[in-house]
Amino acid sequence: MLLMTGARTAPRQGSEAGRSTVATTNPAGKPHRRSRRGPELLLRLALVTLLLLVTAAVIWVVRIATVPASAADAPADSVQPAAVDPDSAAPVEAAGAVPPAGQGHQGVQNGPEALRPWAERLGRTTGIPARALMAYGNAELAVRTDSPRCGLSWATLAAIGRVESDHGRFGDATLGADGRPSVPIIGVPLDGSEGVRAIGDTDGGRYDGDATVDRAVGPMQFIPSTWRTWTSDGNGDGVGDPQQIDDAAFAAARYLCADGRDMTSAKGWWQGVFSYNNSVAYGQKVYGLADHYARAAAG
Repeated sequence: MLLMTGARTAPRQGSEAGRSTVATTNPAGKPHRRSRRGPELLLRLALVTLLLLVTAAVIWVVRIATVPASAADAPADSVQPAAVDPDSAAPVEAAGAVPPAGQGHQGVQNGPEALRPWAERLGRTTGIPARALMAYGNAELAVRTDSPRCGLSWATLAAIGRVESDHGRFGDATLGADGRPSVPIIGVPLDGSEGVRAIGDTDGGRYDGDATVDRAVGPMQFIPSTWRTWTSDGNGDGVGDPQQIDDAAFAAARYLCADGRDMTSAKGWWQGVFSYNNSVAYGQKVYGLADHYARAAAG
């Protein structure tokens, strides 16, 4: 709020003291009235300040309006967990639909766009939006170069993307050609209420619009502090944005492949997924989806 000070007024005299304007005499002997521009200017400044505050509040409310009412509204609720025990198996390999080697990420000029034909073809069999598949395939190719021993498949990234945000479509959002959702995807307040962790604010509201507690953000639902550590540029534009699906998928891939993890082994796969969300039910849902996507692509 702006602090404003008014102009000092001259002492009132005689019987005119009770009036809002006072007649005085100038050096030429002609009467004139005291100017009221000072109070009018203060009123205008106050109105402008109020308008700016209201506008800022509306923007914040619209941004936070994308947040689900409770953790029970999450996209994962409609996914059934697979009947598999942790560490007992890894999803089937998606070898039949791996994007062509040498394309994607920063290896070619077009980046994720080079995978569009593959993504559009695969989208018809998996039901995954082509723009999301471009990001998942690009991220696989990126870590195939950066962490060749990891063996992470696009299918696992797609499964996480489905559980976390329905491939960037949560809250009636749609992914644009630039890989950004039409409205920001922002999770529930992590305030320790039933079903959620308690995480105090770590970003001053920069990513999630909440300066009190943290909220997960973007298609892959990164907590702001985790995003700060794993910020990635998946589309080669020089910016790491958790709301941009190429960036978010690449960051998720790097996170899953951390510490030399082997995502092709049962133990390594479950370790990676549990590092993302340490919940058996979560891991079983991701497993079932990853296995389904890989089989659909191979068939």
